[in-house]
Amino acid sequence: MKRVFLTGAALLALFQSRAQDIPVDSTGYKSRKLKVEEVNLVSSYYSQNGNHSAVTGGIGTQKLTDIANTIDVKLVKYGETGIKHTFDIEAGIDHYTSASSDMIDLSANSSASSSDNRFYPSLTYLRENEQKGRTIGIGVSSSTEFDYQSFGGNISFSQKSKDRNGEFTARLQTFIDQLKLIQPIELRDPNSEGYGSANRNTFAGTLSYSQVINQRLQVMLVGDVISQNGYLSLPFHRVYFADGSVHQEKMPDTRLKIPIGLRANYFMGDNIIIRAYYRYYTDDWNLKAHTADLEIPVKLTQAFSLSPFYRYYSQSAAKYFKPYGGHTAADEFYTSNYDLSKFNSSFLGMGLKFTPPAGIFGLKHWNTLEIRYGHYTRSNDLTSDIVSINIKYR
Repeated sequence: MKRVFLTGAALLALFQSRAQDIPVDSTGYKSRKLKVEEVNLVSSYYSQNGNHSAVTGGIGTQKLTDIANTIDVKLVKYGETGIKHTFDIEAGIDHYTSASSDMIDLSANSSASSSDNRFYPSLTYLRENEQKGRTIGIGVSSSTEFDYQSFGGNISFSQKSKDRNGEFTARLQTFIDQLKLIQPIELRDPNSEGYGSANRNTFAGTLSYSQVINQRLQVMLVGDVISQNGYLSLPFHRVYFADGSVHQEKMPDTRLKIPIGLRANYFMGDNIIIRAYYRYYTDDWNLKAHTADLEIPVKLTQAFSLSPFYRYYSQSAAKYFKPYGGHTAADEFYTSNYDLSKFNSSFLGMGLKFTPPAGIFGLKHWNTLEIRYGHYTRSNDLTSDIVSINIKYR
């Protein structure tokens, strides 16, 4: 019932290009067969706990666990004219258990809401003209779980500068979602059968520009505009009014989000990189937020590196949020979801990366093993831990 998104620290790519040598014959470029360029196997375990569940009106357990597994396969082919074709195929499956979602039915000791699975495949195609430094892309995706079905699509365009030190990228995305309207047990019509449904649509536009400042410093500026419309509440979230009555969460049917971010990589010689990120976020629900992120990969040996990281986040409360018993009948919209409350948070952890020359366990092409652990704390008593393992074939 509760959708969980596990996000690692974003990495800024090296803004350098290398000419691709295409074998030629008497007729020109030689076509290449489609081949596997890279495979990533990622598994993660996430656990959280807290005392402000939105399912029970801003009080009660937020205990949740999530096990996620994804496989990402990148296939590459060069055409006869030298155009690079890349196909990125990804599939993931999550299994989670949620004590808070189990409280949709307050009288049940254990219900179907206590656990669920989410399946999310995606396919992306990129067409790159390396000579002109131009790439166009198109992608589709979906996400399926018991009460939520999402279909996504995206298109992208990027153009490198003549000296290949800068790159402009534009991206458009859309997500068309359908929700099952699973209400708290006491608010359901006893004569109704099954669940109703509602739609939610998301449209996002992203513009970014990256630039190599010098041999040590690289920066990227990113801006987004995200528009949502449709059913933006969660139907199983309770809200308790000051008079003791219980209601179903009610939010506006539109939301406009505008985040702006700046990334920077500074190379301190061959063994240390400083990766920094700052983002400012605002939306028309009056929620404003600041994010500051720092990661410092340190190469200890040819095959082993450590990456300590820290992220600080702070946000104001959305104008529709009040805690348990804080709303009244005078409020047009209302929620007691503490994700929309005022809080600050810290995320601290470490990554370990192992790239032996002979490959993992002596398997040459399985060349990278990465393990990351992070601990998250929030000022409104939510805590969580996540550990992930990534094995790369190249």
